[in-house]
Amino acid sequence: MGKTVALVTGGLGGIGSEISRKLSESGYIVVATTFNKEIEKADEWIAEQKEAGFNFLVEEADVTDFEACGAMVKHVEQAIGPVEVLVNCAGITRDGFLKNMDESNWDAVLSTNLDGVFNMTKSVLDFMLTREFGRIINISSVNGQRGQFGQTNYSAAKAGMHGFTMALAQEVARKGITVNSVSPGYIATNMVMAIDEEIRNDLISQIPMQRMGKPSEIANTVGFLASNQANYITGANIPVNGGLFTSF
Repeated sequence: MGKTVALVTGGLGGIGSEISRKLSESGYIVVATTFNKEIEKADEWIAEQKEAGFNFLVEEADVTDFEACGAMVKHVEQAIGPVEVLVNCAGITRDGFLKNMDESNWDAVLSTNLDGVFNMTKSVLDFMLTREFGRIINISSVNGQRGQFGQTNYSAAKAGMHGFTMALAQEVARKGITVNSVSPGYIATNMVMAIDEEIRNDLISQIPMQRMGKPSEIANTVGFLASNQANYITGANIPVNGGLFTSF
């Protein structure tokens, strides 16, 4: 593999960091993106990753801003290298009952979690089509499959990612581009582990495997989908949820 780029949105998060590490181990130059209001955290994150033996680049990009995404991708293509892998991992939550949810909390989640997938994918797609190769991997959620109490906005956005994945996969399959989604269940990130222990234990009791997933287990799935071992897999959703939700 040459010096090609894997672009990971939300790459500084718990799951995003593990995905970045896995893709780096696979030989990619990893560019993680972060929201402009959190750019000050990037230097600290880069230093932490360097201590662990990883050299990552960080680009500032608001995934809700179509023009900003396009400009960032053009910069990466020209200054760093061709983007062969895009992982859409950026996401937020604004939970609440629909009867109490205001429009801003609906819009914020849909703009980041779903519009962001369009904005970033559209920005890389022409480059991938020209080269006739690419891997687009969308990080969805088990709650996009089964729904979740108090998460109409989040569940709608994550379900929308599946529809996007299946449709785009058919459009670009002949051009050597695969498009797949990964749906994590409850994953033991720092944010989740900060939840009250009683609530965490209640969540774990619902999982047939009786444990939360590890960020590395999501990263390993992404690494597989990005590899040549997954050449014939497209339009698929890979659940990584310990049996919390099963379907075919």
